[in-house]
Amino acid sequence: MNATLTFLALLLSCLFVGNGLMLDTPSLQPQDNPVFPTELVRFVPYKTNPIFTGTGTDTWDQKIRERGYILREGDTYHLWYTGFKDGLDKNKYLGYATSSDGYNWTRYKGNPILTTSWVEDMNVVKDGNTYYMFAEGKEDIAHLLTSTDRINWQEKGPLDVRYVNGQPLTKGPYGTPTAWKEGDTWYLFYERRDHAIWLATSKDLNVWTNVQDEPVLEKGPMDYDRYAVAMNQVIKYKGLYYAYYHASGFADWHDWSTNAAVSKDLIHWTKYAGNPIVGGNRSSGILVNDGQQYRLYTMHPAVNVFLPAPNVENR
Repeated sequence: MNATLTFLALLLSCLFVGNGLMLDTPSLQPQDNPVFPTELVRFVPYKTNPIFTGTGTDTWDQKIRERGYILREGDTYHLWYTGFKDGLDKNKYLGYATSSDGYNWTRYKGNPILTTSWVEDMNVVKDGNTYYMFAEGKEDIAHLLTSTDRINWQEKGPLDVRYVNGQPLTKGPYGTPTAWKEGDTWYLFYERRDHAIWLATSKDLNVWTNVQDEPVLEKGPMDYDRYAVAMNQVIKYKGLYYAYYHASGFADWHDWSTNAAVSKDLIHWTKYAGNPIVGGNRSSGILVNDGQQYRLYTMHPAVNVFLPAPNVENR
């Protein structure tokens, strides 16, 4: 009798597991649970947000938009941003500002620092003594600029992105470029019409080849990212990669949010179950380490800063 019951129990276990019904026993629980440390996903707003905006007056940067980017080096925060003004001139120019605390900013007197190229939605990576700016140009075509002083930028042209078979991407926009370098390999995340995010790699910054022709991060199925996604930043923290991306749950994209995902290999991503980490149409989020902890800055349509929830200072 006992042997018969044991056999039936084993048979039922196999049937449940075979049909995707996991039994509540330790040996059958998932072993690779996604890890989202509190300090990377739980933030509260700084009390005097926003901390940087367009001038609101008749200047070239009357308004700012899209993803600006912040790097902290030593005791200085460096901000690059896209400025524009209402009216017939639809060009988007590159501005620069600095701060000693990441809250109070001084615009560079020589702004705009670049007017020969359309620059918006930028991501800046420093490698050696060179700054690499991956940005959108006109018609949302990703391009590369380089600098050695943060202010004078040299245009290197559109990014040459290709499918796995070596053929160029089909015509159309490919924007919100987000770069990551590890060893001698560059990784490029990009979106096409904000429908999904793809990944390409390069050894020389000249030709980028898709790791796979399928997206590595897609929109949906949750409401907050049902209609659009685009990558903003990748960091590495305690052996895992964390991506910060913006998304929209509206067909007309009138509202955006900031969200997080985690990966072991830059290809397979798990979205944070608590997304969005910031809502209210504050998007293009990036993390900046202030020397003690990460702050979350959202860059569109103005710069707001959010501090880690457990360690918020009473500023």
